[in-house]
Amino acid sequence: MADHSTVPTESCLASPGPSTAITRRSLLGGTGIAVGAAVLASPPSMPGFAPALAQPVSADARPLDAAFKHRAFEVRGVCASNNEKMPIAPHPTNGDEARYTNKIGSDSRGLPHDKRGEVEAEAWQTLYAACQSGEPADFEKIRLGGTRKLVNPLGTLAVSLSGINPTQIGIPPAPALASAERGGEAVEVYWQSLLRDVPLTELRDDTSNRDVLAATEEINKLTDFRGPKSGGRVTPGTLFRANALYFDAGDPKGRSVTPPGVLDGPLISQFLLRDAPYAAQWISAQVRTVSPANEFLTDYEEWLAIQNGAAPKRQLQFDATPRYITTGRDLAEYIHTGPALGWAAALILATPGGGADKRYSGIYPPGEPVSYPSNPYRKLKTQVPAGATFGLQYVQALLATGISNSVRAAYWQKYFVHRTVRPEAYGALAHHRLANGVSDYPLHDDFLKSEALARSKAKYGTYLLSQTYPEGAPFHSTYPGGATSVGAVTATILKAFFDESRVITNPVQPDPADPTKLVPYSGPPLTVGGELNKLAVNFGFGRNWAGIHWRSDASASMAIGEEVAICMLRDERATLREPFDGFSFTRFDGSRVTI
Repeated sequence: MADHSTVPTESCLASPGPSTAITRRSLLGGTGIAVGAAVLASPPSMPGFAPALAQPVSADARPLDAAFKHRAFEVRGVCASNNEKMPIAPHPTNGDEARYTNKIGSDSRGLPHDKRGEVEAEAWQTLYAACQSGEPADFEKIRLGGTRKLVNPLGTLAVSLSGINPTQIGIPPAPALASAERGGEAVEVYWQSLLRDVPLTELRDDTSNRDVLAATEEINKLTDFRGPKSGGRVTPGTLFRANALYFDAGDPKGRSVTPPGVLDGPLISQFLLRDAPYAAQWISAQVRTVSPANEFLTDYEEWLAIQNGAAPKRQLQFDATPRYITTGRDLAEYIHTGPALGWAAALILATPGGGADKRYSGIYPPGEPVSYPSNPYRKLKTQVPAGATFGLQYVQALLATGISNSVRAAYWQKYFVHRTVRPEAYGALAHHRLANGVSDYPLHDDFLKSEALARSKAKYGTYLLSQTYPEGAPFHSTYPGGATSVGAVTATILKAFFDESRVITNPVQPDPADPTKLVPYSGPPLTVGGELNKLAVNFGFGRNWAGIHWRSDASASMAIGEEVAICMLRDERATLREPFDGFSFTRFDGSRVTI
């Protein structure tokens, strides 16, 4: 992985502002914390042994205790003060909510709708009022149209005790309903629905798969498409690969980048193709998949019932034989219910390799540490890390907290800023426009005249977008993607603790002829950092394969998850006592950061 400029930070990178320097003296509360001499008691069988209860107890706190207490108070105060000084970020929107009085550009699923699928105005107003006030009582006044409920809006208002507030993270506005960019994203997601069962190994530049080539050709003709390219063009090797989107005051559409490693090798991360050792157990990399017959919401009455909040009447049909993630449909089902993919990746990295049974082994031998070179325990001669700091349990605790914090940040944008239309509702606008002659739904011609839409209509009989989940998308808006924020915070935390420059040994990919087996991958080297970036985008973009998200949803959330992790690590750095140069890793835009 190429070197990039290093940006030292005491504050969160995407939210610049004044900060209070955290010095060594301030962290120690102005007092050194010395380790007192250990008192070794004689074993009970030895003469002269006195029970501990017989020893006098001093009412005065030891200097060590007082210094520790003071340091804890001061560190918490400095972190809180630094975080409070970060400004509230800009929160531009695409204007669709004000532009369309019938709210066709906004997410209204779960509320009551008329026969055309347009939300009832009074019901929308109850949602809007709650999103303006943030009051629990107002959310309880929202008029729902069925039995399903909105997903966790009040959870976004919880105060995170590590890192910054969701209002301090900015993302660009979502593409507007009538824009060429949204039309291009619709073409892409319709092609993904059509290619769900094509082996992902066909997404390579020398493929002969006619459908992959047709998708590539059409996406290259789009007026505005922001996905990764090679030589200025989308190729089969870059098709459906991921990008990250950062807020940029100089560009209303934001700054789009391709994270290092996501274009290298198989589309699926190596961390999703390896069994994860779990002490005396192991977690299989094979997954339960669903059959190609699982296509939902292409019937209009079924679609409308789901829009109104009804529970799905049909259920998934699963394949009997588990297999490795081989197709877009497999990936969509893998991330359907939020697997602990970061947990498994941490186990793979932190567990020593070399055992006779590979299921219980990591990927690097004990003599080849995969921890980041600045890890203080690489230099300490008398100590090893454990659950308190730098051990596996410590990393796992940060992952769990980071996941919750990143979801808060992403969901806050969904409810309190953007409320953007989902792909499944956009598809219904196309259906009414083309099948029922509704002329006032302003969708871009790049989509309305696309081969992807025509093929989908021929396959399903309507212009609705096929979904792999019987319930469609969760009941909150599409932008930004919550799942991608989870993947991004996970990858960032793991890059901070493990050496991202290490090359993955013996890379593999599923055998397209027999997905229950793996075959060697041969090609450019794959690194830990690149495959963690790929892990992040697999988690988010897998939902695009399901039909429930746009490209921009996932791209913007990459920056959200990364920012949440950076700010958490900044606070965490202040708490540590080890001699430590700081967390250092490569961001999704290729720059280096040291915390």
